[in-house]
Amino acid sequence: MPLALLALAVGAFGIGTTEFVIMGLLPEIAGDYGVSIPTAGLLVTGYALGVVVGAPLLTVLGGKASRKRMLMLLMGLFVAGNLLSAVAPNFGIMLTGRVVASLAHGSFFGIGSVVAAGLVAPDKKAGAIATMFTGLTVANIVGVPLGTFIGQAVGWRTTFAIVAALGVAGLLGIAKLVPAMPRPEGARLRSELGAFRNPQVLLAMAMTVLGFGGVFAAVTYIAPMMTEVAGYSAGAVTWLLVLFGAGMFLGNLLGGRYADRALMPLLYTTLGGLSLVLALFTVTAHHKVLAAISIVLVGALGFATVPPLQKRVLDQAHGAPTLASAVNIGAFNLGNALAAWLGGLVIAAGLGYTAPNWVGALLAAAALGLALWSAALERRTPATPRTRVVATGTPTADETPAPAHS
Repeated sequence: MPLALLALAVGAFGIGTTEFVIMGLLPEIAGDYGVSIPTAGLLVTGYALGVVVGAPLLTVLGGKASRKRMLMLLMGLFVAGNLLSAVAPNFGIMLTGRVVASLAHGSFFGIGSVVAAGLVAPDKKAGAIATMFTGLTVANIVGVPLGTFIGQAVGWRTTFAIVAALGVAGLLGIAKLVPAMPRPEGARLRSELGAFRNPQVLLAMAMTVLGFGGVFAAVTYIAPMMTEVAGYSAGAVTWLLVLFGAGMFLGNLLGGRYADRALMPLLYTTLGGLSLVLALFTVTAHHKVLAAISIVLVGALGFATVPPLQKRVLDQAHGAPTLASAVNIGAFNLGNALAAWLGGLVIAAGLGYTAPNWVGALLAAAALGLALWSAALERRTPATPRTRVVATGTPTADETPAPAHS
């Protein structure tokens, strides 16, 4: 794998850390600003919505810039947002800093996925995307627990200052290691928007919303589930989240490896397995060891869907993949917000802290249904010489090869 992927992974590490570390620092931030925990929770909601809005917005606004320059600008925006959060004198400015940082999130991963795929041979694209996303998974194993510890011991402002420094490191790495990759000839907003007329692109994004949403239905409420149902202490929740991060890391590696070989069968396996594990989690959550194992499996199966889903969008929007790739990153966060809301509804209805697991199981099962439908449509749709692309993204012998896109 090219060394340039390391620079993208460093940026992903910083983004992953700032996205998730806020959950462990909410009490400290709420106390400093004199707001309630639910009000402080707007820092999570605001970030997620910023990703959904920023992914297509900044990708369109930066449409005339080279992809390398866009990645550098996005990391600069990320650094500015985290610095603003670190020095924010009141809660409103803190929330503004979070939103500013989040605007870079979707476009960075969307454009970064296109760049990563363009750095390697067609049969290694999913592996390259997974390498970049390794930074996000490692953030949940190292960055989030360490950032939470530093924030609780020294002060949460120090955590955000360190995250800003990580962003600077990612920016410098991109400037040094990522090759100049201008946008392909003829790439226009109309062609980028045209990708959304492809039903397969829309189906892949719907799978993203539902599939990874299933993960967040359970994980959003993991703390009360583990303390009130499994019997863990509050202090053990941090280490349970490390297990979840370890599962994400493993799933990302396996997803990246096997998506290049058999993308759709991998999605059938991971989405089906995720639905089953989440359903069983309603039972295993009552036992400490089984609950811990379930958390690892949810992380592994959930994140094993990320490289194949992102590659599926790139394959189906191969003529103009940048905007579709960025919007699909927003779809992950849309799924997170939707699943967290649905999980909260079933808890508020008095169904208990394990009820969100059923929500997640149903969402993952719905994503599996969409995957099967997508494959059935693909089998029934006759290929044309200019549009037919096999799962690996390599044109078949009877096609006119599409021009390479970086």
